[in-house]
Amino acid sequence: MPSRQKTGMFASAFLICVCSFVVICVVLATQHWMNSRIRFSGTNSSVTVSLTYGLFGGTCEQLFEAGLQVSEENFQVAEHLTSTTVKSMNFAIIILMVLSLLSSLLSCGFTCTNAVSNPYQTFLGHIGVYSWNASCGILILIAMILFPVNIEVNSLSVELARVCSSSLQTHTNSTHTYGYSYWLMLLIIFLNMGSIIIIYFYDHARYSKKKEQERPIENAPKDVILF
Repeated sequence: MPSRQKTGMFASAFLICVCSFVVICVVLATQHWMNSRIRFSGTNSSVTVSLTYGLFGGTCEQLFEAGLQVSEENFQVAEHLTSTTVKSMNFAIIILMVLSLLSSLLSCGFTCTNAVSNPYQTFLGHIGVYSWNASCGILILIAMILFPVNIEVNSLSVELARVCSSSLQTHTNSTHTYGYSYWLMLLIIFLNMGSIIIIYFYDHARYSKKKEQERPIENAPKDVILF
């Protein structure tokens, strides 16, 4: 059976991993990754398309220069993408998020196992916890980088706005604001770091205690006689 200290430390790390798993689910389920306002202009009129969307779906509405506003519509992101590059990168981000979800789930399993038992395999111990938490954090970080690239370089918002707009006009300017679903990924990274730090402190304390118990013979009492 594990010591009380080990159970407490790994149980704390387990709770953090569970929180990370839940936050990833929230990020995938919500559509507030990006809020964009795309302005199109033509010879006779101009229209501003307001978008709020995530990896799978979103909403859009049109506001014409005359003040007419078209009611909000729901759309599916994958169905509105025509560019192969944009579609591939959006799919890659989804894959990264799913892999991070699996990594977080495995991290929960490893920390729970260590909290209630002493696995004899090295990878099932603290090394496994380090590996899966680090993998989850790295995957989330890559997704956080690719999503803005898909917007700024590949014009994801503009492509979605063209489908939502009822008139084919020239794109003039756009503004983007990242929603809470996107920024929650930072929380996931911090949670994974927190879990790693807890296990590191436990591992460091255990190592220090082990070294203290293995003091060299010169630190032994002087009255000890060796034969």
